[in-house]
Amino acid sequence: MELGGPEVGRGCGGRGIIHGFETLEKLGFHDWGFDYVLLDFLGDVVCGGFGLPIARDMCQKVIVVGSNDLQSLYVANNVCSAVEYFRKLGGNVGVAGLVINKDDHTGEAQAFAAAAGIPILAAIPAHEDIRRKSANYEIIGTPESEWGTLFAELAGNVASAPPVRPNPLTQDQLLGLFKGEAVGRGVTLQPATFEDMCGHSQVQKPSLEVIYDAV
Repeated sequence: MELGGPEVGRGCGGRGIIHGFETLEKLGFHDWGFDYVLLDFLGDVVCGGFGLPIARDMCQKVIVVGSNDLQSLYVANNVCSAVEYFRKLGGNVGVAGLVINKDDHTGEAQAFAAAAGIPILAAIPAHEDIRRKSANYEIIGTPESEWGTLFAELAGNVASAPPVRPNPLTQDQLLGLFKGEAVGRGVTLQPATFEDMCGHSQVQKPSLEVIYDAV
């Protein structure tokens, strides 16, 4: 299942998540006899709607998907923070692990998983064949394909990996996973000038302040 929001500019994506779960509950979701239910939803946990499955213990474990770039791991870290936040409030949901997507072997995602205390369930390579098939909505991990073993292993890990409590990173710890030139470490920020902010030079005008001589 995949839940999303309305058309652009017509409402909140989090509201779409909430409405989707309300609909599933009305249909008897908790009484269905499935062995596994996988729900794909946006990982940027910034409002109650996106955090609903975690907050209300509507899932048993969270699987984070991320790649070796700062923005992706920032979002993954947000998810870990949300899980830990709701665990402190009495929740039972944990993180089963990280799936590294478009792995280019630079190692930042592996370092993040180690620092956050979560296992790596699979590393999907940044391969042109996978990219092309994904763009065409083709099934990639068929048994007869070269990726069959990889996705079979991922499926097994998803099923068996226990939920664990993550250790969310601070912003400095997250930035520390990347090389200095990638995150601007050591760059001295210069304050913006009036011309930078307003597009023209500041004009000095005579002051209208009245100054009284001391009596």
